[in-house]
Amino acid sequence: MSMMNLVKEQANAMLPDRYKHYTVTEMEEKIRTIKQTLGNKLFIPGHHYQKNEVIQFADATGDSLQLAQICAANEQAEHIVFCGVHFMAETADILTKENQKVYLPDMRAGCSMADMADIYQTERAWKDLQERFGDTMIPLTYVNSTAAIKAFVGRNGGATVTSSNAKEIVQWAFTQKKRILFLPDQHLGRNTAYGLGVPLDHMAVWNPINDSLEYDGENEECQVILWKGHCSVHENFTVENIRQLRENDLERRIIVHPECSHEVVMKSDDDGSTKYIIDQIEAAAPGTKWAIGTEMNLVNRLIENHPDLDIVSLNPLMCPCLTMNRIDLPHLLWSLESIMEGTEQNIIQVDAVTSADAIDALDRMLRRK
Repeated sequence: MSMMNLVKEQANAMLPDRYKHYTVTEMEEKIRTIKQTLGNKLFIPGHHYQKNEVIQFADATGDSLQLAQICAANEQAEHIVFCGVHFMAETADILTKENQKVYLPDMRAGCSMADMADIYQTERAWKDLQERFGDTMIPLTYVNSTAAIKAFVGRNGGATVTSSNAKEIVQWAFTQKKRILFLPDQHLGRNTAYGLGVPLDHMAVWNPINDSLEYDGENEECQVILWKGHCSVHENFTVENIRQLRENDLERRIIVHPECSHEVVMKSDDDGSTKYIIDQIEAAAPGTKWAIGTEMNLVNRLIENHPDLDIVSLNPLMCPCLTMNRIDLPHLLWSLESIMEGTEQNIIQVDAVTSADAIDALDRMLRRK
């Protein structure tokens, strides 16, 4: 779906006033009734970062790609109401069948990281980089990217990556070409490449704002070009947070997401994907102490679900992801009632050409899992 279409849908699909006056109990009862009425024709995936008020109605929880794959495997569902952000709903639409509709309850639920790489910037960058490096590059994109970026990567022989399999896919990419262009999260790209032995001074940064390559080394030594994008949530975990924690509590183990800066990852005890963090906490010995560097809704849920552990956020002033928090009870209820009334709102549709190219990028990743 083009950005123009997204803007049009945002303008034409605003939450009706009546949903602002329902009580929480009324909304919860209405949602339960609709779920019961629609049965297996309805599927509600919920990302780990969603609020509890929404997660309680999720038929499955997980990370973005995991949920899209679950959606693709659920051929009974006619209506998939994705509680996440728009790039996740796009991926679900790409992977599901034509007779299945994917909805995003609130079109304002975007992702600042995904928005840091648009297709126009990327096409310009690719042209400039090819002039500099020739046909020696393969593009990779984090799944936290738009359908258009996934399609670009697919057209140019590359693959998508997740925070769980980034190491494996980067290793594969180096068997294909000498260099990698990694979109749109510089931190995941840098942390992954460094973990595979690529020196920091062999990594360049492409700045899409001024169309320039930030690199002081020789072209021949450049192995990775990192897109200058980041997660606004994970970039708020700092070395100073770690320093203060170490000064006051040496027993607390620090685990962070690889979307955090390289300096934070290096000073932490461990790092890994959302699933990895959850698995580590679930396997932790009772009484152990943890500081977690990831989205606050998930951290709070882990605290609630594991009262036998001492868990805190690495950044005590951290707020939940603002765009993830766009999905709330009123918007979820509105989406479900619109389906029941035949006036569906906020349908996410990726065109056939973009979908086909994006599937190429996704398939190259999935074949290596």
